[in-house]
Amino acid sequence: MQKYPAVNIYLDKIKENAKQMKKICSDNSIKVSGVVKGSAGDIKIIEAFINGGLTQLADSRIENLKKIKDTNFEVETLLLRLPDPNDAERTVKYADISLNSELKSMKSLSEAAKKINKKHKVIIMVDVGDLREGVMPEDLENIIKQAINFSGIEVIGLGTNVGCYGGVLPTYKNTKKLVDLKEKLEKLLNIKLPVISGGNTATTVLFEKNELPKGVNNFRIGEGIMQGTDATHQRDLPGFNKQNITLSAPIIELKEKPSVPTGTIGYDAFGGKPSFEDKGIRLRAILKVGRQDVRINGLTPILNGVEIIGASSDHLLLDVTDSEKDLKVGDNITFELGYGSMLSAMTSNYISKKYI
Repeated sequence: MQKYPAVNIYLDKIKENAKQMKKICSDNSIKVSGVVKGSAGDIKIIEAFINGGLTQLADSRIENLKKIKDTNFEVETLLLRLPDPNDAERTVKYADISLNSELKSMKSLSEAAKKINKKHKVIIMVDVGDLREGVMPEDLENIIKQAINFSGIEVIGLGTNVGCYGGVLPTYKNTKKLVDLKEKLEKLLNIKLPVISGGNTATTVLFEKNELPKGVNNFRIGEGIMQGTDATHQRDLPGFNKQNITLSAPIIELKEKPSVPTGTIGYDAFGGKPSFEDKGIRLRAILKVGRQDVRINGLTPILNGVEIIGASSDHLLLDVTDSEKDLKVGDNITFELGYGSMLSAMTSNYISKKYI
């Protein structure tokens, strides 16, 4: 019997998205690194990416890359989060490629790779303005000069990330910085940097506008495949399947109650001071899910006339007075998930999985 709350995972829709993303990117001379970190290492979702034709998978957690290797999938693995130099041995064992910005880490990777007679591939990240990871452009030449002398690694290219931290949008200008740096460094240092990893789901907007700089040949895409959305631009990707991962949770209380609490209002359990609009008596539903399970502000009820009014650790409160459907205790309410909510729900130990 299916346990709830549960994430509903539509594997065929994810596979179709992977297939479509690969084709669109291939038509623009771009290889897709399928980012599966949103699945928290879920093998069935990983298989959907592979069945969609992707041959390189990326994750931020070594534990999830280990699952891919242990399952003997014939794909290349990419570590997205900058490597910890203290964890270099596991990094080179389970990741074929890693994104890097620190010489100390690259040296540790080189030493670990030599111990197992492996050449570990490295993409050096460049900060083009989002201020998350990456070498500042003016420091890049010095970093690469030293990195190419580490015999256990191979510097295969440059990468950048936008949107995830600072919300900086990808543009022709900030993406072209990578191409310009590649051309300059190849000539200056007499090296080849064949991979230019120009961004993520958000960057797909550039080839839709025909504004992607020539020379960018890799995207790291997860959200666009798993959910068919682009959180940075707050849009749906045209032509892609949506609602591929949703959340369902059962009603555990359904009662008419006042819309304003009685008594002096202090702070809630999370340090916020709530405010309330007096709408009179309303039909309220409490669901078997809360902030400990999922990021609440990324949930959107699929049922019309349902409104989220608040949440505690273990309960989600809804106003269902205007619901288009008559509800009863035990009924499940289903929600679309924003990227952050999907990530938290897939990671939660308290939410089960339903494969469809």
